[in-house]
Amino acid sequence: MNDSRLSKISEKTQQRVALNIFTLREQLELSQSEVAERAGIDRKTVNRIENERFSPSIDTLTRISVALGVNVSDLLM
Repeated sequence: MNDSRLSKISEKTQQRVALNIFTLREQLELSQSEVAERAGIDRKTVNRIENERFSPSIDTLTRISVALGVNVSDLLM
């Protein structure tokens, strides 16, 4: 697989994660600050993920999934 194709797949995954976190957070009527507090991360991190400026680690995704009450896989699908 060439680098260009891999970059596009990575970009699409980052977009999907951002949208899923935003959508779930909105459905639960939670602010970015509330998700961050529940997850034990900084609010700016949640903002950067939702705005596709930061690709979260597995640890951060796990923390956010717990904060939102979903499985990590729900953030990736």
